[in-house]
Amino acid sequence: MTLRYLIAGALLASTAVSPALAQDNTDITVVLSEELDLVEPCMATRSNIGRVIMQNISETLTQLDVRGDAGLMPRLAESWEDLGEGTWRFNLRPDVSFSDGTSFDAADVEHSFARVFSDQITCESARYFADTELSFEVVDDLTIDITAEPAQPILPLLMTLVTIVPSETPMEFVDEPIGTGPYVLSDRAIGQYIQLDRRDDYWGEQPEVTSARYVFRSEAAVRAAMVETGEADIAPQITELEATNPATDFSYPNSETVYLRIDSADAPTSDLRVRQALNHAIDREAFIGTLLAEGTDLAVAIVPPTTLGWNGDLEPHAFDPDLARQLLAEAEADGVDVSLPIEIIARTENFPNVAEVAEALTQMLTDVGFNATLRMVEVAEHEQYYSKPYPESEGTRLILAQHDNSRGDPVFSAFFKYHSEGTQSGIADPEVDDLIERATAATGDERSALWSELFAVVHDELYADVLLFHMVGHSRVSERLDFRPTIATNSQLQLSEIGFN
Repeated sequence: MTLRYLIAGALLASTAVSPALAQDNTDITVVLSEELDLVEPCMATRSNIGRVIMQNISETLTQLDVRGDAGLMPRLAESWEDLGEGTWRFNLRPDVSFSDGTSFDAADVEHSFARVFSDQITCESARYFADTELSFEVVDDLTIDITAEPAQPILPLLMTLVTIVPSETPMEFVDEPIGTGPYVLSDRAIGQYIQLDRRDDYWGEQPEVTSARYVFRSEAAVRAAMVETGEADIAPQITELEATNPATDFSYPNSETVYLRIDSADAPTSDLRVRQALNHAIDREAFIGTLLAEGTDLAVAIVPPTTLGWNGDLEPHAFDPDLARQLLAEAEADGVDVSLPIEIIARTENFPNVAEVAEALTQMLTDVGFNATLRMVEVAEHEQYYSKPYPESEGTRLILAQHDNSRGDPVFSAFFKYHSEGTQSGIADPEVDDLIERATAATGDERSALWSELFAVVHDELYADVLLFHMVGHSRVSERLDFRPTIATNSQLQLSEIGFN
């Protein structure tokens, strides 16, 4: 199947638009590409959940300014200070209440982190702290000391990842999230919609949006059409093909990196030459301006170029199918069974044209001699393959995924993607482990240099994964709204940032 054929098929796909949804004044409708499988606050760092929950229902101690240059800003913590020896003191905002009427205090912060790290549930945000042990001391109701071991110089930035829940929240996933945010989940019809309504007793400034209904449509053309006809107000994710109206359509460099995660513990990908062959089999340039938008960058790291420690000396692995075939032949001559099956697992609606991209990748691997197949799965099933323990298989699996890092430091990516104990790592290398641990504890130029060295090792020496693209996002926004997408729009959509024209 050629790339041209895949693109043609993508352009023909569409479904009927459903009847109009009622809207009134400051009520809005948001049409998303995939439904939430969970409404659990500790999972809000996963993009499909974060778009609804993060900073709308549930808030964090700190937040990063992605619309200006204010950097790290207060949210539930008014201020913080470094007490030395790995301990930071956070001074909490007074007169804050949860949507159930209970008061927010330091005990809620301690409990929220206890849930994140509990062995009774598996929380997405825990992955970012996998190499750091945190301990807590409640000084008083509005003061809490948090100690990181080893010392974590950017601990306040890490606080942007954990949403705060009441102390009474059980150690299990919840269906009715309680938060301090400006909205409450008021209704949910699984498979149809989620409704958020504004709280009258919110501690902060009242947002202009009074309610938001989230609906789900898998086809980008349908999402774009719904905004055009007034059935929806925002489609955060459409394709370049639909982005034809300068008055409503916006492109923006987002913080997502698309890649294929390789498990180097499996045969045949345990052999370096096989991993090299995977990288040289892919014609990355062929996707840009066809299935992926113009402006998409070829990736050489798991993080975007705006990240600390970016290594400008790295080059994308060249498309060289003859070299890929040669590497496979050399591995086979040394006894590696290169005929073992390689299954690509991709998440439906993960990004625009994901199915067509996955099909083209599978074909490219097949063309150089890999026994490659493709399986598209929903988000919950994808998670079973994306995170440890990985299911056993004959041969191996390549996980097509999109990783977000909008916070500017590799600490939000490196450990769980590359450390031996990382929950989504496909390698186990002592040098990599050491680099990650030293970089995490370092500051200034040393921190930047260590991250840069790590990127070079995983890309040029280990071929740890198949890095593909730094993505460009496209959104359609109704002309009645005052809103522009940012680098964070794919992972969170703060309703408080939306105004009306």
